[in-house]
Amino acid sequence: MFAIVSIAGQQFKVEEGQEIFVHQLDAEKDSTVKFDEVHLIGDGDNVQVGTPTLKASVSATVLGNQKGDKVIVFKKKRRKGYKVKNGHRQSFTKLKIDSITA
Repeated sequence: MFAIVSIAGQQFKVEEGQEIFVHQLDAEKDSTVKFDEVHLIGDGDNVQVGTPTLKASVSATVLGNQKGDKVIVFKKKRRKGYKVKNGHRQSFTKLKIDSITA
């Protein structure tokens, strides 16, 4: 069984037991979070599509917060002597999907 769910403004295809990285959530480590914006549930040949959402939920356990890889942003205008180098590391939350309930 899989579901397409909105988490932190992005849509993810999730299955039970799967571990995913999402944008950082305000949740403690080892706590349980529940997501109610489920757009689609698929179970073999049986597919339920919401308009826009279904009355279903996905529960997950927070495994911790991490930072992603460094992203370098470099801007340059040729022949003008303009160069700017910036960078950042995005913060992520690692989730383990516990159950999908329809």
